[in-house]
Amino acid sequence: MILKLLRNKNIVFYIAGAGASSLGDAVSGLAFLFLAYELTGSGLHTTGIAISQALPYLMFGLIGGVFADWVNKKSLLILIDLIRVPIIFSVVLIYQFELMNYWYLIVVSFVIQTLGCFFNPSHRAIFPLITKEEERTTANSLLDTVTRGIQVLSPLVVVGFIHTIGEIHFFTIDAITYLISAFFIRKIQFEEDSPAHTKRNKTFHILYSIKEFGIWLKSEITLRKLFLMTLIMVFCNTWVWQVGLLLQIVENIPNGKQWYSILLGWYGVAVVITNILIPFLWKELTIKIYLLGSSIWGVGIVVVGVSYQLPLYFLGVFITAVGLPIASLSRVYILQKLLPIDKLGRGFSFNAVLLYFSNVVSLGSFGYFSSFVSTHVLFIVCGGLMLLITLVYHVSFLRKVPGVSPYRRLNS
Repeated sequence: MILKLLRNKNIVFYIAGAGASSLGDAVSGLAFLFLAYELTGSGLHTTGIAISQALPYLMFGLIGGVFADWVNKKSLLILIDLIRVPIIFSVVLIYQFELMNYWYLIVVSFVIQTLGCFFNPSHRAIFPLITKEEERTTANSLLDTVTRGIQVLSPLVVVGFIHTIGEIHFFTIDAITYLISAFFIRKIQFEEDSPAHTKRNKTFHILYSIKEFGIWLKSEITLRKLFLMTLIMVFCNTWVWQVGLLLQIVENIPNGKQWYSILLGWYGVAVVITNILIPFLWKELTIKIYLLGSSIWGVGIVVVGVSYQLPLYFLGVFITAVGLPIASLSRVYILQKLLPIDKLGRGFSFNAVLLYFSNVVSLGSFGYFSSFVSTHVLFIVCGGLMLLITLVYHVSFLRKVPGVSPYRRLNS
C-alpha cells in the first residue's frame, strides 16, 4: 500500500513539503528559545517566548479555520509561506547588525505563529482532497512517520549546526524550508469547490461562520464526544510529559539530563515504529481503536509515575509512545471522515484550539500543583484519570440502542 501511495505525486509532494516545514519548525523553535535566553539570561523571559507561540492559536485558531473554508486553500498556503520568509529572515539581519532585542523576538514569534493559525487548518484540509478514504490510514501514518522521524533526527541536526553555521542561522534554514514548502504545495494538483467564494460573499462574517459551525457541531454527537475526550486527555498529558518527566528523571537518576535526552530519542523511535505498523494492523481507524490507543497511552503515564529505576522509565515511555500515535492518528482519521468538505478548515482549527487551550491550562494547573505534590503522584493521578475517562467514554460511545449495533452505528 505504501508503494502504491508513493506513486501518487500529490501525496509525495504534500509529505515532502510537510517534512521540510517540520524541520524548519523544529530548528526555529529551538532558535527562538536559545536567542531569548542569550539576550536576557532569564528563564522567565524564555518562557515568554513559549507563551507567545501558544497564544495566537487561542486568539486566532478558529478564525483561521473559517478562512480555510472560505478561500482557495492552495493559494493561501503558498502566500503564507512566502510572507513568512522575509519575516523570519529579518531576525538574522537585525542580529547581524547588532540591533536585536527581546521584544522584537517576541513580536516575530507571535506573528509567525499567527500566520500558522491560518496555514495549518488549510494544510490539514487539503489532505482529504488528495487521498481516498481507503488509503487514508496508510497516508496519515506515512505523513506522521516522516514528520515525527524528522523531529527525532532534528536534535542531531541542531548539534551539527551549532558547531558550524551558528544558532542564528537556524532562522535562515527555517526561511529556506518555507520556500521548499511553497514549491511542493504549488505542485499539488486538486480541485476545490468554487461555490466557496459565493458562500463567503453571503456570510462574510467570522463570528457568524464560527456560530454556524457550533450549531452544526451540536448535532454531531460522535464529534462532540471526541473533542471533549481529546481536551481531557491532552490536559492530563501535557504537563507530566513536557515538564514532569524531566523533573522525575533529574530527581531519581544520576546524569538525569542525559538520560532524559536518551528517553526522548527512545520515545521518538517507538512512535515512528508504531506509525509504520498501524496500516498493517488496521485498514480503517475507528472510535474503538481511538479508545484502545487512549487506554494504552494512560497505562504508559501510570507506569512512568511508579518508576524509580531506568528500566521502568524505558517501559513507561515505550508504552506511551505506542498508545499516543494510535489515538492521535485515529482522531485525525475520524475528523477527515466525519467533517464535511466545507467544514474541514473549521473542524481542524477547532481541534487545534482545544489542544492549545488544554496545553496552557495543563501547564498552569499542574505547574502550580507540583510545588506541593510529588511528580510521581501527579503522573499516577493523570494516568489514572486518562484510564477512567477512556472507560467512561467506552461505555458512552458503545452503549446499545434497541435494534442497532452501537459500534456499527457510530462507524457507518
